[in-house]
Order: sequence, then structure tokens, then C-alpha cells
Amino acid sequence: MKCPFCGYEETKVLDSRPASNGTSIRRRRECLQCQARFTTYERYEQTRIRIIKKDGRRELYDRKKLMNGILKACEKRPVSTDQIEEIVDNIEEELRRSGNSEIYSSEIGDKVMEQLKSIDQVAYVRFASVYKEFRDLDSFLQAIRELKNS
Repeated sequence: MKCPFCGYEETKVLDSRPASNGTSIRRRRECLQCQARFTTYERYEQTRIRIIKKDGRRELYDRKKLMNGILKACEKRPVSTDQIEEIVDNIEEELRRSGNSEIYSSEIGDKVMEQLKSIDQVAYVRFASVYKEFRDLDSFLQAIRELKNS
């Protein structure tokens, strides 16, 4: 593993432990040259899932893209990175269990909203405003009413 700080190619593993409900391994490493410490994650390779976008385009599922969307919704909210990782892990696990090689982006958006609803209501409304493309104040009010009634 190449050191992200100095680029040296030799590191040693200081600690390994299961992460993400046992679907990955978290490793704490140290560079043998500069002694910098960093964390890596090892996940098993999965069949690639393609996302069907609203306009019909298809693209490969990208964990980082999903993470970034949720991070934006949770910005300046009391939601930890671990909670966001857990949301993404849960959604990925559902996708794998479904056995489908293609899934509509709207299904993923619905899954995110379902998870955010129980964690942070403001983040839920933020995510919904982008995902559902709110165009006016009435759209926001409708989402808030739905949230209050659930």
C-alpha cells in the first residue's frame, strides 16, 4: 500500500478490524519511511450495479457519489460520518440482496430518504428538496407535512 503522504510503497498494518457490518476490513497502517499513519478499507469486489437515471441514461453505481449527496444534506447537522457510512452500507446491502444488476436512481433516493427520516429531519428535507426537485415553497411545505404525519 502506497503512503498517501510521502508515496513510499512499504507500510505495516498496526490494527485490523471488521467494519460495515462485517462486509469490509478497516486497517490502520504506518508508513515505514515517514512513520505517518493512515486508515484503509478493504471490501470484497462485487458485481457492478448500473443506475438508471431519470433521463434513461445508465451509469455505474458510485459509492462516493451517494456519500457526497448525503453529506451535503447533513452539512452542519448533528449527523456523524459513521451514521452516514451506515446509511450507505445499509443501502448497498439492500442493493446486493436484491440481485438486480440495474436499479432506478429513484429507488436509491427513496432508500436514502427512508434512512434520513429517522436520523435527522432537517437533513431529510434538504435531501428531498434536491432529490424531488422542489420548485416552490409549496413543495417544501408538502414534504414537511408528510414528515410530521409519519
